[in-house]
Amino acid sequence: MKGNSTLKGVSLLAGVILLAAGSAHADQTLRDRANAIFKPVPEEVTEIRGKQVIAEQVELGHKLWFETRLSRSHLISCNTCHNLSIGGGDNVQVSIGHGWQKGPRNNPTVLNAVFNAAQFWDGRAADLKEQAEGPLQAAVEMNNTPERIEETLNSIPEYVDEFTQVFGGDNPVSFDNAAQALAAFETTLITPNAPFDQFLKGDDEALTDLQKKGLGAFMDTGCVACHNGVNLGGQAYFPFGVVKRPGADVLPLEDKGRFAVTSTATDEYVFRASPLRNVALTPPYFHSGEVWDLEQAVAIMGDSQLGRELAPDDIEAITAFLQSLTGDQPQVTLPILPASTAATPRPDDEVITETREALNQ
Repeated sequence: MKGNSTLKGVSLLAGVILLAAGSAHADQTLRDRANAIFKPVPEEVTEIRGKQVIAEQVELGHKLWFETRLSRSHLISCNTCHNLSIGGGDNVQVSIGHGWQKGPRNNPTVLNAVFNAAQFWDGRAADLKEQAEGPLQAAVEMNNTPERIEETLNSIPEYVDEFTQVFGGDNPVSFDNAAQALAAFETTLITPNAPFDQFLKGDDEALTDLQKKGLGAFMDTGCVACHNGVNLGGQAYFPFGVVKRPGADVLPLEDKGRFAVTSTATDEYVFRASPLRNVALTPPYFHSGEVWDLEQAVAIMGDSQLGRELAPDDIEAITAFLQSLTGDQPQVTLPILPASTAATPRPDDEVITETREALNQ
């Protein structure tokens, strides 16, 4: 009897070992497929398109990121709409800017934006520096001008000293240099060590079984045609509705996407593929900001982009996989900014009046 018990124990142990070996083989096969399509977020970015990231520019850009005096109203900073505490966006359908105006599109996250081929939903900014220049001047956002921004920064001795140390030259306090500093700071807004990254690097336990199933479904259903690389998107442009155009509630007819940039008919309703890093942190979804539920967004993508109704189990699994894309969030301290002087341009009185009236309504 004792011999039979021993044999049963040996058989059970052998079965467990075989099962584990099979699971490990399946994980490695899944990992090999994924590594051919995706790449982990690096621990740091040391250069942008061949240009070295300069630490002193990053430090200055860190201050400017929270500088509300870069806006005409002295109420709005970069962090107002790209809140680093909540995933680098603002978690509203469209951002509220100068004079309580609503922006035309949902706000993309700035986290990992350094890995995108271009910036904004329509790709109208080639890089982070050009992107930084846009909101500073946009009437619906910060509504300022390069000249007023330079006047403001030049009126504050601490900023003059820092710009001079960082950039040097005859005109260190310039709009161009301010945008460059902001771009340098944005290179630090990356989120490495997501569970998915850990899986790509060899940790079989980093993903749950459901997330592994979702990764497989994400690749098998064709999502990777648009969402690949380090950022799982952000590299190319595609029609919203490759197979079936969504309704006007999700795809507003008046917003023709990249067509506004190129004036090319084939670019109507074409948008940059949304990067999916930290997507669980950044509802609502799509450029219209009309969809708040991540599972619903996955279902819409299956229908409009792939031409297939995804099974509920696949939607659940893909959504679980997307949740594994949340990485370590940037640890950013609140900077202490220099005080204004008598020469600093004052907030726009008209804006202050509009704000008070809006608050009193």
